[in-house]
Amino acid sequence: MPADWPSTEVLESTLREITDTRARSPETIGELAAARTRRASPLGPSGKALVIAADHPARGSLRAGADPLAMADRADLLMRLCVALARPGVTGVLGTADILEDLLLLGALHDRSVFGSMNRGGLAGASFELDDRFTGYDVPALVGAGFDGGKMLLRIDYADDRSAPTLAACAKAVTALAGERLIAMVEPFVSVRENGRLRNDLSVRAATTAVAVAAGLGATSAYTWLKVPVIGDGGEDMARVLSATTLPTLLLGGEVAADQDATYGKWSAALRLPNVRGLVVGRSLLYPPDGDVVAAVDTAAGLL
Repeated sequence: MPADWPSTEVLESTLREITDTRARSPETIGELAAARTRRASPLGPSGKALVIAADHPARGSLRAGADPLAMADRADLLMRLCVALARPGVTGVLGTADILEDLLLLGALHDRSVFGSMNRGGLAGASFELDDRFTGYDVPALVGAGFDGGKMLLRIDYADDRSAPTLAACAKAVTALAGERLIAMVEPFVSVRENGRLRNDLSVRAATTAVAVAAGLGATSAYTWLKVPVIGDGGEDMARVLSATTLPTLLLGGEVAADQDATYGKWSAALRLPNVRGLVVGRSLLYPPDGDVVAAVDTAAGLL
């Protein structure tokens, strides 16, 4: 943790205050959500968005870099999120209810777009990982909280029948979100099992197929945005992938990379494509290799 961050004692005190509020007056969460200052648009002045993602823990995905339990330390994660959300150029946050409500209690969600994560049931590494059930936000809860949209993970394994219910559930969620004029953020992959482990196929063909399938979900695509990985170097290969749709697209950050400059280069190249409208990044900015969250977020914001 950087030396200028609050002490462990301050962080622990803050966490106790959050828990005390949850225990004594849970209605405060709803009141703060209703009072939150909302953005007029999910896009920033540049016409692009920079959304900080923090929905990993609910799927049991706690690793960041070499630390297998990095995101398990809630006080540390919240501090990193607050630092990131306070930086110029950051437009929003993506998370599950527990994390977003902690951020509400910390006063960190004013003038930020908020996207609730909807299906977190496919736990990382589980035999049932592909069963991406909707165990998080539903549409009424997003509407009630005054949030800006919902995000869903769509992994398609042609050899696994469990992909079909996920397709149907995502299509239903897209339609329901659109009915409330909320953004449906769909993160699609073609996935395969190798030696018992699920892996996302990041070839041009697979990524293009995933984009095409996700774009066609639901009774309308008017409010659908895609959240996709950067394929190749972010240039020609990525252009081929995104030629499959006209939907607004956000680039996901992925795992923490040892060579952050190379990652920034790929993002920069992909951000030049006409339907790319920004970044949704979590661990790469919250847990950069050098530990400097401010510098990492500011660099990403500068790419926009």
